[in-house]
Amino acid sequence: MTTDPRAFLPGRLTLSPFTLNLLVSLWLLALTNGTFWGHLFRIFDGRPLTALVFAGAVWALILLVISLLAVRRAQKPVLVALLLIAGVTSYYVDKLGVVVDREMIQNAMTTTFAESRHLITPAFLGHVALYGGLPALLVLWVRVRRATVWRGIGGWVMVTAGAAGMVVGLLFTDMKAYSTVLRADKELMGSVQPLAPMAGALRYAKMMFKSTQIVVQPTGTDARKGPYLAAAEKPVLMVIVAGETARAANWSLGGYGRETNPDLAARDILYYSQATSCGTATATSLPCMFSPLTKADYSYEGGLSHENLLDVLAHAGFKVEWWDNNTGHKDVAARLPSRTMTAADGAEFCQPECIDGVFLKDLAEKAATITEDTVIVLHQIGSHGPSYWLRYPAEREIFQPACHTPELTECTTEEIVNAYDNTIAYTDHFLGQVIDLLDAQDRVVPAMFYASDHGESLGEGGLYLHGAPDFLAPDTQTHVPMVLWMSERFRASLALDAACLADRAEQPVSHDNMFSTVLGLLDVTTTARDAVLDLAGPCRTGASG
Repeated sequence: MTTDPRAFLPGRLTLSPFTLNLLVSLWLLALTNGTFWGHLFRIFDGRPLTALVFAGAVWALILLVISLLAVRRAQKPVLVALLLIAGVTSYYVDKLGVVVDREMIQNAMTTTFAESRHLITPAFLGHVALYGGLPALLVLWVRVRRATVWRGIGGWVMVTAGAAGMVVGLLFTDMKAYSTVLRADKELMGSVQPLAPMAGALRYAKMMFKSTQIVVQPTGTDARKGPYLAAAEKPVLMVIVAGETARAANWSLGGYGRETNPDLAARDILYYSQATSCGTATATSLPCMFSPLTKADYSYEGGLSHENLLDVLAHAGFKVEWWDNNTGHKDVAARLPSRTMTAADGAEFCQPECIDGVFLKDLAEKAATITEDTVIVLHQIGSHGPSYWLRYPAEREIFQPACHTPELTECTTEEIVNAYDNTIAYTDHFLGQVIDLLDAQDRVVPAMFYASDHGESLGEGGLYLHGAPDFLAPDTQTHVPMVLWMSERFRASLALDAACLADRAEQPVSHDNMFSTVLGLLDVTTTARDAVLDLAGPCRTGASG
């Protein structure tokens, strides 16, 4: 006799385990995979039957995964989890064009609540409740008619084998076409919910497990100050600004129709108009920017296993610090002093979230007291979305009307672009302020190097935000701004030829150049510096350091 009080609820439906799994798999494929269906009928345009057979194979694959995981007492918890996962991920995939892969899982795991809360909107909650929460409640409500253990095992084997057989059998009806699609159109299976995020989570877990066994290898321990740096009469101060989500397409320095860079245009800077990023999200690009590895060689494990640019500068005798107004240094400053900016550093810039002006007071004070060669990294909040309007002061809302909600699909394209352009204009203003306060401090020999970690999509092709995988990433997410400012005394002290550097700024560059170029600019001699990637070394007016 059952003791479950839910058994006495009137009208309660009773289903077999297989029927419940079948219904959930159909719900998942039909109602949480809008992007998948769009890709499917685009790829198999004019061949609806071929498309539906492929969809049948994907449904069988979902059923197979459910059958493997949702066994006996674990059935309902597994089904509820899968429904909620699909409810969450389908919102970002279908509404914002996001691909939930390993890199996106990594971004989610390394973000902060202050950053992620802007993605939790009423529309998001409503979507999750309808497509994940409601069916999950129904799963919990229905009764499951359990067979005996041995009959249950037999049924499980039959269903699992049948689902696996369906996957193979349906694909073999046109294996040539399907195999070509699976190789060439990775976005198709990358959009299947909840299989794609589950695969991404497994890859992320594997990556994190491997990272626990990493031993950091020293890099550039032979680094020393070259003759020009050693002979400088005053301490050298380089500020490296690690930008956030700035795309080159919206920089007027690169030809954008709006005047988004008036401050930098009025200063003696070099703008690298053909710079590309290592990745499309902070978790990848930020450590890659500072790594001695190129994009072709970089991996999460590889980045962790090598000391980076900041370590090499410390080996050369620089005092190095990391100041953060974002989501942390992603292990780039793991062996060096770091701090997070708060309202105590500039209350007028934190209401409640801090915009990048919060760096200025402490930077001015630091520049006025420096007694040794120093590198300070400022990690911006920059243009991080979707709450673009929170990244600049209200009085600097130049382009109007601007989108004032993180629910980007509720704004017009004009409003989104206006808000985003205001963030670029504020970054321009901020960088101009950094340059001015450095140039005004005559006790140091200053320079500033700026590079954005990645770009942003503003609705082009149905894509918003960033984090697209390499095979799908548009230029707007990989073409980034890069800026170099050198004071006259920096150029003179370190014997740098301005005309030569300007010529090299017209060439294609990337994050690959940053490691060696910063070392070259600062006249740091080390075997870790790659002469091919160093944009500054060949531009010395005298013998190379």
